[in-house]
Amino acid sequence: MDWQTWATSADTQTLAQELLGAKLMHNGVGGLVVETEAYLGAQDAAAHAYQNHQTKRNWPLWEEPTTIYVYQMRQYCLMNFNVQAKGIPECILLRALEPTDGIDQMVKRRGKATDLCNGPGKLCQALDITTALHGSLLNRDAITLIPQVKQPQHIGVSPRIGVPNKGEWTDAPLRYFVAGNPNVSGIKKRDLNLPNKGWQ
Repeated sequence: MDWQTWATSADTQTLAQELLGAKLMHNGVGGLVVETEAYLGAQDAAAHAYQNHQTKRNWPLWEEPTTIYVYQMRQYCLMNFNVQAKGIPECILLRALEPTDGIDQMVKRRGKATDLCNGPGKLCQALDITTALHGSLLNRDAITLIPQVKQPQHIGVSPRIGVPNKGEWTDAPLRYFVAGNPNVSGIKKRDLNLPNKGWQ
């Protein structure tokens, strides 16, 4: 798949859902995308590009589609990549993966054998995604994405996590996840779909 063409083929909300079931890899370590969030650029009060405010940190958001935007929050890095045409700073945050490749490496990096990728900071730690990858391009540099390896049985939708005091954007339904997958961040036991982990 030409990911740059894909990144301009639909609105950001649709693309964030289509990403579920794709495989994200970095140097042989990775897994299936099970949770994403859409950020809608200049209009989105929760986005780093709100009101088209450019900084030394967020410049990749205005670059060509699939430019990677990695930023640090406390001790963790978080990975996004931009979608839509160059100059439109909309992006998708990768929130969680179902580990499939290089799990031993993930365990070493995380220092534990559970909860390896069920949150955006954990995901980056497990895959060794750091700010050194900031501004690189998907499938041209170190991070690769393989189109939908699996299809979600059902896509869950909710407000984004950690977006307080942003008016209508706090409650906007812009978080998407594979319903029932145990690797989704904050999933409750009653919502688990253990036989197939939420895949078709």
